[in-house]
Amino acid sequence: MKTVRVLIVDDHRLFRSGVRAELGPSIQVLGEAEDVESAVASIAELKPDVVLLDVHMPGGGGQEVLRRVLGSGAQVRFLALSVSDAAEDVIGVIRGGARGYVTKTISGAELTDAIIRVSDGDAVFSPRLAGFVLDAFASSEAPPIDPELDSLTQREREVLRLIARGYAYKEIAKELFISVKTVETHVSSVLRKLQLSNRHELSRWATARRLV
Repeated sequence: MKTVRVLIVDDHRLFRSGVRAELGPSIQVLGEAEDVESAVASIAELKPDVVLLDVHMPGGGGQEVLRRVLGSGAQVRFLALSVSDAAEDVIGVIRGGARGYVTKTISGAELTDAIIRVSDGDAVFSPRLAGFVLDAFASSEAPPIDPELDSLTQREREVLRLIARGYAYKEIAKELFISVKTVETHVSSVLRKLQLSNRHELSRWATARRLV
């Protein structure tokens, strides 16, 4: 029987433990990571066959892990495992290089099968998402590739969207469960990446791309 070596990346310890307990005997869990930095370090050290990747977590989210790991030329396959079935999340991680996307309603047996298939090079999606993904990438209405938008981490996009909706920094901090200082850091990063000067320009930029 083939054994697939897996790293579990999720910011909830209880969820990681639950996934570990549900996976079949053909899956060897090499370790766990809870944020972008620990995920990138663990992948480099453990060299798993497949990374189970959460979409939303501290340090930039799944897209940032994909950018840093795949950008370095590492040979590893990613399967996104998330509570979210939002179009932005699905398309974002697939564009980023993930081989599949399944939601956390999946059973242990189904997840085991998905991991094995991804390790074999297949693309795997939850049934509810498969048709949507195909339509999104085949349709002329699919969101175009936007290098500027793709340069932003998931958390930076969340902050940008709330800025565009008129939220104050304190309100954003409360909404995203982060500090005001962290909000300021994200805004500074977005301004630098997009080469904009202030939050008013950010709002116009986000509105023009219908991110609001």
